[in-house]
Amino acid sequence: MEKTSNKKKKLDMSKNNEFRYLLKELVEDLPENLRGSVFGAIYSKASKIGTYEARNYILKIKEDGLIDEKKAKELIDLVFKYSKYY
Repeated sequence: MEKTSNKKKKLDMSKNNEFRYLLKELVEDLPENLRGSVFGAIYSKASKIGTYEARNYILKIKEDGLIDEKKAKELIDLVFKYSKYY
């Protein structure tokens, strides 16, 4: 079995369109001035930096009061569902 310690979990780009569609639906009920930045930050972090960084960003905006606990869980679940090790 291959070690995953040197690998990083990121967005599975083969499911990119599906992820973007579902992410857009989840942020749709956010205020218009936040919607784009939250979508962009989560997508960018999940695809380029890593899944855990995207999760940390979601937890930070929850702590800042921009999203509630339920929305944070939905976003985190989505990010991890569409991620794999690279």
